[in-house]
Amino acid sequence: MLHGTLAASRDNLLTNAGLIAGAATLTAACAQVSFGTPVPTTLQTFAIFATATVLGARRAVAAQLLYLAVGAAGLPVFADGKGGADILTTANPLHASGGYLWGFLLAAAVVGYASDRFGTSYWVTLPAMLVGSVALYVPGLVWLHQALPTPWTGSGGTTFNYGLWPFALGDLAKILAAAAIADPRAPWGRLVDRLRVT
Repeated sequence: MLHGTLAASRDNLLTNAGLIAGAATLTAACAQVSFGTPVPTTLQTFAIFATATVLGARRAVAAQLLYLAVGAAGLPVFADGKGGADILTTANPLHASGGYLWGFLLAAAVVGYASDRFGTSYWVTLPAMLVGSVALYVPGLVWLHQALPTPWTGSGGTTFNYGLWPFALGDLAKILAAAAIADPRAPWGRLVDRLRVT
């Protein structure tokens, strides 16, 4: 019985490790679909929200920690094929998006916790992902404001114009897609299935 328990525990550990590594890899892959500056538009929020819903808080946060650690070690897993610890530690015009990367941890925790506690119905995941977006944007915008000391709001070059408004509609679309994947019963789930087939 002890041997069977140890084998089951080992299998569970390997399964969790594989899921965590897979979620980190998906985040890295989605980072390479990237355009724009000073904060690039990527598919990472989709990866984070979708995997957090499936994995729950602990494994989702572990996946993002792994992703950040691999990037900090110098592997080119961040947007535009970048890597290095300075991206996560130095707020300057060359590293304007580091706060968003730290925000990945908060977003994964929020969405994963909601999934753990309340399930994966789109009635749960949709508001959780919206709250997760706020948790992601707060450190992202604070970091961006330090990197590029422009006014917070207004016309022209401002923190919100660089780091929030350009992403609002795209993030909403990614949230709807991630929620539909987690719960195909979502009213817009048929559209996602149709796109997946074509």
